[in-house]
Amino acid sequence: MRFGAISAIFTSPLERAQETAQPLSLRLKQAAVIEPRLIECDFGEWTGATLTKLYRKPAWRDLMAQAGNFRFPAGESIREVLERMTDLIGSIRSEHAGETVVGFTHADPIKILATDALGMHVDQMHRISVATASMTTFVISQSGLSLDSLNTGSMIGGYPA
Repeated sequence: MRFGAISAIFTSPLERAQETAQPLSLRLKQAAVIEPRLIECDFGEWTGATLTKLYRKPAWRDLMAQAGNFRFPAGESIREVLERMTDLIGSIRSEHAGETVVGFTHADPIKILATDALGMHVDQMHRISVATASMTTFVISQSGLSLDSLNTGSMIGGYPA
């Protein structure tokens, strides 16, 4: 699918996403707007823990088996991430209809949104892999959200990301 000129750049409030957005923002001479709904999952008490440590927790098995019913201890639920991401998609649909918009976010929100776009149950989010600094393309139309590409190279609108 070919896309038009980029009309808006949105980024997660987290520094790593803002740093990733910066080259495109500078190249287009267009400020990236911080969009809170693009933030990574709130991992609560798990924030900063190593995966090796988390793999040993019984709750890890719950996350892998039934993500849709999972809430990170003292953090966000997977369904809440899905709700804020679909809310963002609705805002983009109404405010940027027919435009090309770029958003810089994180692996889990992308995986959660991809399950929705593909009509999969959110429990299956772990079947989707999102590589660091990869590009995933969604198409937002009046009929809904579709996944156009997943884990492609780093070109956005003909520009290196």
